[in-house]
Amino acid sequence: MRDESLNFLKTLVNTPSPVGYEARGQRVWLDYASQFADTTYSDSYGNCVAVLNKGGSPRLMLAGHADEIALAVSYIDPDGFIYVRRMGGVDAAITKAQRVVIHTRNGPVKGVVGNVAPHLTKSDENPKPPKIHDLFIDIGARNAKETQKLVQIGNPITLVDEFDLLQGDLAVARAFDNRIGTFAVAETLRLLGESKGKLKAEVCAVSNIQEEVGLLGARQIAYSLKPDVALVVDVTHATDYPTVSKTQHGNVKIGAGPTITHGGSNHPEVVLRIEQVAKTKKIPLQHEASSSTSGTDTDAIFWTRGGIPSALISLPNRYMHSPVEVVNLKDLEKIPELMAAFALSLKSGEEFKVKI
Repeated sequence: MRDESLNFLKTLVNTPSPVGYEARGQRVWLDYASQFADTTYSDSYGNCVAVLNKGGSPRLMLAGHADEIALAVSYIDPDGFIYVRRMGGVDAAITKAQRVVIHTRNGPVKGVVGNVAPHLTKSDENPKPPKIHDLFIDIGARNAKETQKLVQIGNPITLVDEFDLLQGDLAVARAFDNRIGTFAVAETLRLLGESKGKLKAEVCAVSNIQEEVGLLGARQIAYSLKPDVALVVDVTHATDYPTVSKTQHGNVKIGAGPTITHGGSNHPEVVLRIEQVAKTKKIPLQHEASSSTSGTDTDAIFWTRGGIPSALISLPNRYMHSPVEVVNLKDLEKIPELMAAFALSLKSGEEFKVKI
């Protein structure tokens, strides 16, 4: 990966972007994407758009969600300890004994999620995993009054873990879900800028908000953009590590390329075109089957305004919704290449319809 792109990815991942409070991360994304776009803008809730070849046809929407799972301050007890609510799919069991940052209007407040030492707990042959309401945060305050001077109910909370490199092309971070999506759509603009004269479509790269709590930003921006076709980028569960059932969850490996999803919200003709351009560009693809939903923004975009032909491209990710998500950077680089090739394959005014 080129140095500038890797530095962008690091900054994007390390910038806190808790669901509902994505502004800091969105600023990072806009600053980078604006180098390759004709115009950029944001809407009332913070969905961000970078447009290339404005006025072209069809209008292609490339979407990734900017938010990460998080916690929120819910209650402060008389001793100054903070109890929390979940924002998105936070696993309470792995959140214990973690360092956190509480994001306030006056700046960050550091804390730790308390963990009772085993010496002080009763022996239990079948210990139950903690619930989210069992977690408490210690910021070092002596009482509620001191805590309330620093934080207030509703402040978002993120874990401290940041981007790092492992062996080979593997990288680890707390929020690849889904900074890799917003990274990929911005990088697609960069690649398309090098072939702008061949581009017929208008390309709208989107960094949308609040996916983790209901696909909300995708609903907003898909409605207002009115795209003719949409590609969504997200992570998917890699299944190439111990204890994961391939018979139940499929065979998805990191290092074997991005995945394309079949069925459900994924338009068969859009999927077919992705497969064709991947073959032409010699980009390896893995395949996944959708059940009733994909659990991604694709589900919200495809039924908007009577139906937007859509498809989901995913990056295999080990240990999703944890502080140690692991992805392969070579896999990630293939996604912008694939989407750029898709964009360049579009003919002026082209439409995607199911063949009947």
